[in-house]
Amino acid sequence: MNRLTRVLIVLAGIMGADGVILAAASAHQADASRLGAASSMLLFHACAVLAAVALAERALIHPRIGLAAATGFVIAAGLFAGDLTLRQYAGHGLFPFAAPSGGTLLIASWLALAIAAAWPR
Repeated sequence: MNRLTRVLIVLAGIMGADGVILAAASAHQADASRLGAASSMLLFHACAVLAAVALAERALIHPRIGLAAATGFVIAAGLFAGDLTLRQYAGHGLFPFAAPSGGTLLIASWLALAIAAAWPR
């Protein structure tokens, strides 16, 4: 297992923990729909990171493209969830178009995962 793989697994664990924290916060705060969306994005994509890493490690998909997709999931979910969370608590986002940029990168990462599966090793 290489260093990038370990880092991605650690980040997936952090994403999962943060997703649960945001789910709890959204359940206990009034008008916290942004936190629910941020929670879902982190939880779903933490699982996607783990799956992409496992598939790449077992060479069931193209390893480099698979790890690139997993890296994209981490960055994109962080942008999306970070922007929504900051808007909830601080009243402003990370930067203009942070959430849409994260969403676009998520789409690209899912497509990269599909390419990793279709690309011959």
